[in-house]
Amino acid sequence: MTIFNVNVTIENKPGISDPEGETILNDLVLRGNYESVSKIKSAKMLRFTIEENSKESAQLKVQEICDEVRIYNPLVSKVTFDIFDA
Repeated sequence: MTIFNVNVTIENKPGISDPEGETILNDLVLRGNYESVSKIKSAKMLRFTIEENSKESAQLKVQEICDEVRIYNPLVSKVTFDIFDA
């Protein structure tokens, strides 16, 4: 068994409003120093440390956990998994 770090990033799907990102962008626009920034999207990241036989099984187990406890809404959220050796 190997220990893996799994980063789970949860963000809104395209077309779903992102009030947090829009608020941050509006604040930058009001400050007047960041005209080059045209869009900000917010996301939530969870970091798991898990012991599994392979990266694939680590991802499957973390995905199962996320689905079981409904960490995200699959109708509006996009989820990505990044797996690293610990």
